Amino acid sequence: MRVITFNVNGIRAAERKGFARWLARTEPWDVVCLQEVKAHDDDVPRSLRAPRRSRAAFHAAQRKGYAGVGVYARGEPTFSAGFGSPEFDAEGRYLQADFRDLTVVSLYLPSGSSGPHRQASKFRFLAEFLPHLARLRTSGREVILCGDWNIAHRNIDLTNWRSNQKNSGFLPEERAWLTRVFDELGFVDVFRGVDPRPEQYTWWSNRGEAWAKNVGWRIDYQIATPGIAARARSASIYKHRRFSDHAPLVIDYDFDLR
Repeated sequence: MRVITFNVNGIRAAERKGFARWLARTEPWDVVCLQEVKAHDDDVPRSLRAPRRSRAAFHAAQRKGYAGVGVYARGEPTFSAGFGSPEFDAEGRYLQADFRDLTVVSLYLPSGSSGPHRQASKFRFLAEFLPHLARLRTSGREVILCGDWNIAHRNIDLTNWRSNQKNSGFLPEERAWLTRVFDELGFVDVFRGVDPRPEQYTWWSNRGEAWAKNVGWRIDYQIATPGIAARARSASIYKHRRFSDHAPLVIDYDFDLR
């Protein structure tokens, strides 16, 4: 089973940069989770509405051109949007696909980088979302949460960690929250279980030469329950071409989705 997660930073922009063609070449994939789609259903490019006979669902934000998540999937999943938060469900941040033995979620956490009001919103999200994660963990199902979590967990997960300790995405409170997800709730950072190397990033600023110099952050994850996490066999971050300020994270699992 191949699962891909990718913050497209605008699905129309990513399509113009060749994302649909790359996705076709990355077969065989089983689930693709998208974040920051920035489009309502009718605005999604034809080539990315339901590629290669997949089933597709999108959860758009009420505000046009903002946030939004999507899932492409093989098989016959049941889709559900939102996790029960009036504030954040309206922003299009959570889309769940339930298969027979597995739940896959496309998730887009708020960024707090644009100012104190957005950081406050991010902290509200974290407070509301943790109980939902606890319910998923005790549901008895295997779960993979794919997406842009907007938090680099450890020093190894960003280039300039010393100078970013007071910046959103690497604040002590955010990192401690993610530690609770792993240590208290028992979820697993799947990529790190497969690839412990440094300098493995999924996001680069558009400023300067961050991409060319690999001055990045690892903020896109597949975070899973232990059973399915143990079945991860390979993981890669696609960086040969750039479709967004993020890169697709691809993980292969020894698991039959069908």
